[in-house]
Amino acid sequence: MSSAGKKKQAPPDRVVPIQRLQKTMEKTATPFVEKHGSDSPPDPVSPDTDPRPSWGMPDYPDAERLGHAIRAYLARVTMGAAADGLSSSFLNWWMRLASSPEKQRWLLEKMARHAVALGQPHPQAPPDRAILPPKHDDRFDAPEWQHWPFDLIQRNFRLTQRWWHEATNNPDGMPRRDDRIVSLVARQMLDMVSPSNGLWTNPEVIAQTMREGGGNLIRGAQYLLEDWQREISGEPPIGAENYMPGRDVAVTPGKVVFRTHLLELIQYAPQTDSVAAEPIMIVPAWIMKYYILDLSPENSLVRFLVRNGFTVFMISWRNPDTADRDLGLSDYLDAVGQALDAIGAIMPDTQVHAVGYCLGGTLLSAKAAQMARDKDQRLKTMTLFATQTDFEDPGESQLLINEHNVTFLEHLMSGQGYLDTKQMVDAFKILQSRDSIWPQYVSDYLMGRRHSMTDLAAWSADATRLPYRMQSEYLRHIVLDNELAQGRYEVGGTAVKISDISVPMFCVLAFDDYVAPWQSVYKLHLLTNADLTFVLTSGGHIDGIVSDPEKDGALYQIAAAPDKARHEMPEDWRVKTPVMAGSWWPELAIWLRHHGGGSRNPPPMGTVTGQTSPLTDAPGTYVFQR
Repeated sequence: MSSAGKKKQAPPDRVVPIQRLQKTMEKTATPFVEKHGSDSPPDPVSPDTDPRPSWGMPDYPDAERLGHAIRAYLARVTMGAAADGLSSSFLNWWMRLASSPEKQRWLLEKMARHAVALGQPHPQAPPDRAILPPKHDDRFDAPEWQHWPFDLIQRNFRLTQRWWHEATNNPDGMPRRDDRIVSLVARQMLDMVSPSNGLWTNPEVIAQTMREGGGNLIRGAQYLLEDWQREISGEPPIGAENYMPGRDVAVTPGKVVFRTHLLELIQYAPQTDSVAAEPIMIVPAWIMKYYILDLSPENSLVRFLVRNGFTVFMISWRNPDTADRDLGLSDYLDAVGQALDAIGAIMPDTQVHAVGYCLGGTLLSAKAAQMARDKDQRLKTMTLFATQTDFEDPGESQLLINEHNVTFLEHLMSGQGYLDTKQMVDAFKILQSRDSIWPQYVSDYLMGRRHSMTDLAAWSADATRLPYRMQSEYLRHIVLDNELAQGRYEVGGTAVKISDISVPMFCVLAFDDYVAPWQSVYKLHLLTNADLTFVLTSGGHIDGIVSDPEKDGALYQIAAAPDKARHEMPEDWRVKTPVMAGSWWPELAIWLRHHGGGSRNPPPMGTVTGQTSPLTDAPGTYVFQR
């Protein structure tokens, strides 16, 4: 079944095992049609039409269930990554390298040059980029690393790192995705054995241990035990209790004015005498709690917009459980429509500035394309934060998304009905282990210094689950098949096209984004002829978007995108666009005002009666679901 009501029969090897498993769960699972009133999954593929050879084997339901259970268990162990899929990528790389004598010779020469450079005294080392640390690598900045033997250790590691980078990149004839997978895994393995992570190879740790007589290691062992106990009991990390929604974060005043099974709609109280004529509706990703955009007051985009005279509505998604296994992308698309209806009841005959973040932006793009197709003119503008609409060039977080791994992940999700919070958080941490795992390991467990908890780190630990059906549809139709970018994604039985969207668009790209690479997000200008403004900000997928105007250090570039007929490479656009210091948030406020319709008195907080009457104070109830 397609994402939004499209009844498209998937290949039999994809559908039959899952549907047979669902039959075995009928006694314990509430049918989706009874609970939500939506369409049920398609009928199983008829054996008469199954193109696969039967090999003369009878149907063994018990064996099939056992096989599914084994695959689901393996998926849990590997966090959804199929080990044989990785093996095939590495085998492909090895075969390509083995059949490329010129590459082998070049790598041997590189190794010899590295050995010569390593044998020279450090001050006389040639300015070979092979010895320079990778971007953002500050592991060896301390003065202790410049003294023997640690200068030799860290230089050797850097040379090894560079050599493996060269060895795993660009083998002759190797598919680019396999190339990037092998390079990513090799980098993760090297980061794991970095000398900065070792007790006897890190001079900072050795010096601290000598100063304290081992006290730092005793504290580190205590911290490790405490963290392990919290991990197995499902408790949040230490310090997260200091950032509770409604008390420390998500404190912008407002009311929940609308609630369905899938969302709560928060309307924030006005803080100015007059407000912009059109409200803002924010659609966050359902993979995250909404308050990433309403953290501590100084880090709150919501607070910034309200203080600048905008009426802001925020969607707070439900944290699904096993009973929500059959919620699909169509349900999330319908929920956005219901939120627009609720806003229309509070502010009749008024267009809306729609804002989407990450997956919420992808969902909003599909919804906006549907509205454009159906001549629904309720959107005034559309703003996208770190949002991919074309998945041809995925980020590192999506490198392992292929047919094999998606099927493997479906076995994992089908048993529990969702993709678990821990599985997602751990996967993202592993992708950025150099920044998110090993520095904390060294600081907490070797140096004996508890890393400080922040509002952003506490939010990151407060992740959500993803419904089985929705996640499967998203991975297959949006990511694997790239249907949205190609104009083949169906909503309500008919394909939608981003090219139909004509409202002005404001698109924020983050330079160091590994989830939605900015060069991939930039492709949006090839999909639409709308008035499109790009903002390229410093930082990554999260810290590039959370950009407090009061803090120094942020940079951004802003310029109109080239029109669709005149393609301009992303690097060319970046080089010619001036760099500005500060946060891009004020630019968004200016742009919204420019495309708005003036000012008005603040609207009421919900309606007196009906479905949009105030229900409870912000941040609502769904944000507390664990």
